[in-house]
Formats: sequence, C-alpha cells, structure tokens
Amino acid sequence: MTRIFFSFILGFLLLASCRTGYMVEGNSTISELDGKKLYLKAFCDSDLVNVDSCDVLHGKFSFSGEVDSMVMVNLFMGNECLMPFVLGPEEDLVIHLESARQYVTGSALNDTLYNFIQAKTRLDNELAELPHKETQMIMDGVDEDIITLRLNDEANRLAVMHDRLVTDFIVDNSDNVLGPGVFMIMTSSYPYPVMTPLIEEIMSKVSATFKANDYVRKYMEMAKENMKQMGYGSDIPVGDSSQSE
Repeated sequence: MTRIFFSFILGFLLLASCRTGYMVEGNSTISELDGKKLYLKAFCDSDLVNVDSCDVLHGKFSFSGEVDSMVMVNLFMGNECLMPFVLGPEEDLVIHLESARQYVTGSALNDTLYNFIQAKTRLDNELAELPHKETQMIMDGVDEDIITLRLNDEANRLAVMHDRLVTDFIVDNSDNVLGPGVFMIMTSSYPYPVMTPLIEEIMSKVSATFKANDYVRKYMEMAKENMKQMGYGSDIPVGDSSQSE
C-alpha cells in the first residue's frame, strides 16, 4: 500500500445530531485484498472502536449502517490502517483502492480532505527525492559545499510549504470535522503531547469550536503540563474555548 499521510490515527468527532443510514461502496484493483476483511474504525474517547466491517470479494466491498453525526474514520485491514475518510448520515460514498492511490468520492468534505492529502503527498515525495538528488549531484561532480547549501535550502523550502499547508488546512476547517481530525493525525506522530511553534500558530487562529473539541482540549492540557515539567514555564497558551478568533 502506498504511504498517504503519517500513521493516520483519526478521531471520533461529532458535528450533527440526526440518525440515519449511510452506504459506502468500494472498488479495489489490489489483488492482495481479495478475500480479506476490512474494518471501519474511529476513536471514541480514548478507545479505537469498530464502526463496521465487510469482506472483499472480486475487488468489491461495501459498508452500510447508521451514524449519529459526521465522523472521521479509518479503513483498516487487520492492524494496517489504509486510509481516512469522513462518514456521515445520508451519505453515499465510493472508496477507490488502487496501487498508486487510495481516495474517497461522494461528498464535499472528502473532496477537501483528499485534495489536501494529494498536496501533502506531493511535498512528502519531493522531500524523499532529496537523497537521490544528492547522489546525482555527487556523480555529476558538484562541489560538496554547494550540494549541502542547495539541498538545505530545498529542504527548508519544503518544510515551510508543509507547515503552511497543514496550518492553513486546519484553520480553514476548524469548524468542521476535518480540522480536529487532521490536528489529531499531526499530533499523534509526537511521542507525547508537546507544544510546538506550529501548534501555537494554529491555536492562535482557530475558532472556539475547534478549541472546545474534546481531543484538542485534552491534548492542550497535557501539552501545557508536559512543558511545565520540562521547565518551559506555566504561560504556554492552551487556547480559550470561550472566545472565537
């Protein structure tokens, strides 16, 4: 399976209150999936729970059921997380599993999510190409100092673009399920909750709705406590859920 984004650990995030059915159809061109069982999983509080499951038969699979509200889920095969998407009431979605790409169609939120993932993947691929560029420059006889300067500049440029992409996406989607969900993905890559300049910038721009999200609120509380224990003081901003930016 191609790498899409981080480890893809996503949260169970409420937006609406109605209760009705969803239908998710799936198409796979990956032969290894035939005969395997797939699961939809989401975080509820601190637990990863099964939302639904099905078998892949001749490249086809489907999920159907009910959800109370919009929720970000992950598609799993065994313990392997394949991809995230947004699941909601009264939605008809299509999952596309291909060797080079996995994506979901059928809703505006999923279109927004996968446009972001594509942009993120392009930046990741450019970053992964830097060692190959270094090897090629060495073979071409480029001076070592020039190689280091050029590649460091390129790595810094890509890092800035990555941080801007993530920040803008979370801020622009802070009032829907995508903002907290991608924030959860981003912070799940850290060994423990901690404040970073990127998180501080995000928290200075997001809405009160985002700051009041259970995962975000708990993360910020733990991050503040961890920073205090590391000797960074008690004035680390954790976000005020009572005020909108």
